[in-house]
Amino acid sequence: MIRKFISRVLGRKATASSGQPAVIAVVQHGLQRDQISRGCQRTIATLQENGYQAYVVGGAVRDLLAGLTPKDFDVATNATPEQVRHCFRRSRIIGRRFQIVHVNMGAETIEVTTFRGHHGEQGGNTAQTDEQGRVLRDNVFGSQAEDAARRDFTVNALYYDPTSETIVDYHHGVADLRQKTLRMIGDPKTRYREDPVRMLRAVRLAAKLGLLIDPAASRPIREMTDLIENVPPSRLFDEMLKLLTSGHAVRCVTRLREEGLHHGLLPLLDVILDQPLGERFVMLALDATDHRVREGKPVSPGFLFATLLWNEVLVKWDLLKSRGEPVIPALFLAMDEVLDVQAEKLAITRRIAGDIKDIWALQPRFEQRSGKRPYGVLQQPRFKAGYDFLLLRVESGEVDPEVGSWWTDFLHAGDEGRAGMLLPQPPGEARKRRRRRPPSGGGASVTE
Repeated sequence: MIRKFISRVLGRKATASSGQPAVIAVVQHGLQRDQISRGCQRTIATLQENGYQAYVVGGAVRDLLAGLTPKDFDVATNATPEQVRHCFRRSRIIGRRFQIVHVNMGAETIEVTTFRGHHGEQGGNTAQTDEQGRVLRDNVFGSQAEDAARRDFTVNALYYDPTSETIVDYHHGVADLRQKTLRMIGDPKTRYREDPVRMLRAVRLAAKLGLLIDPAASRPIREMTDLIENVPPSRLFDEMLKLLTSGHAVRCVTRLREEGLHHGLLPLLDVILDQPLGERFVMLALDATDHRVREGKPVSPGFLFATLLWNEVLVKWDLLKSRGEPVIPALFLAMDEVLDVQAEKLAITRRIAGDIKDIWALQPRFEQRSGKRPYGVLQQPRFKAGYDFLLLRVESGEVDPEVGSWWTDFLHAGDEGRAGMLLPQPPGEARKRRRRRPPSGGGASVTE
């Protein structure tokens, strides 16, 4: 009843069941064309001038209505990828699962997608799926109504025309957004089988927008979590990165646990979040990340995953040391083992894995506060990330606060101050450092 009332207030012209969308005027929704990026406006204007339909679609419309700033603007059109390509000199077709066009407008890249059609047997068009029903390839084009029906959630099936400043709404998306409800389009079980990542997306969007997942969409998740194992690790990594850098990572991880999605997705979460010290460390890291995102500061994926995986590294490291492995070799063995296990679920890129290892490898070096070793630590390329990681370990209770305070003071001290802070070298340490004589001709000696 509430949704029907909101729909009337927003100016619905016909019900979704009749196949006709609501066309909502600017006086009802309040979204104005100057809130759309210049590149997106130019892209839509060019397509419309060439006789095609074109709209801002999906997340950008949703976020603007929710009072958020979109990260990017996507366009949907009835033009095929080839037709879009011919309208823009600086554009290229990409994608296998579904072809899209990237249009370059100055420094901005606009993603242009052709309206998708039904991928069943209608019209002889059949999408390629696997045995679980996940769509593998789907270059089936259709009408705007079919495209709206193909989208995952009602709040994502909104089309905004900057020219007329109207929103085309086929599935009560504006009303659902006002009601703070995340509702699936179509049968949730079928939609999750088509793309299991939608279960993760539901959690992320609900946390980001402060929505409640509709019971019909939430209920099947626990019984269908095994489908996540069928998703390519690269897609899972991309989706988890979006989740963790959404500015609401703490809420997202909490919702993952509530929906039962953390089991098997991130093997580390299965163990860490059940241990007080590990859970505190992870939550502190995610909370710090959320603050950086909200302040518009950059977030390092390497640092994020280093914090999420650290507790598992500690467990492996302690086990190897108990078996007699030397401290540093044991750490590197533990690092490799944890990353190898995680790689089976998430395809962490080689570059990010390198950043993760650099941060972890610095941690035992922070315990060395004598001689010239602290100066060497300061010169490390990943020192700042390693130092921030150390402070999180201190705050979680894993490391003595005195260690963190010493490094904070050492970092901000001048040359004389740093020299006075160095701790005495352990007995026998000085004898290990050999001095090399310069070539004949005099000159001072150089310490290795």
